[in-house]
Amino acid sequence: MINQELLNQFKDILQKREFKCTPQRAAIFEEMINGHGHRECEEIYLELKKKGVNVSRATVYRTIDILVKNDIARKIEIGDGRGRYENKVNSAHHDHLICTSCGRIIEFLNQDIEDLQKKIAKRYHYKLKRHVHQLFGICKKCL
Repeated sequence: MINQELLNQFKDILQKREFKCTPQRAAIFEEMINGHGHRECEEIYLELKKKGVNVSRATVYRTIDILVKNDIARKIEIGDGRGRYENKVNSAHHDHLICTSCGRIIEFLNQDIEDLQKKIAKRYHYKLKRHVHQLFGICKKCL
């Protein structure tokens, strides 16, 4: 279950876009908030169907897009043309290590990399707002 404060935040986002908070959109929101990992919209859709939620693929795609645009979810591109999505609510900052063979994604945080990014930004007189750090390679299992 999601807490009422989060659900109200989602309802406000929908209302600003002149959308209603239907049971289907609420279920998509809850699935995104409670879900783990890096899932494609199709996986989210299939999980909702398995739970008995009567929802269309189009509604899943549109709702996930709204969540991404409002920093509730993050879209990850790994180079295969299929976006993956992960929850950003109460999720600590992290970067990704991506296997180009099997698509496995490992989350990591390295303070040396974080410090170096800040140092580089300072050198070039940038104020960092956000960053995406993805390392692509072949995992141990695929080698």
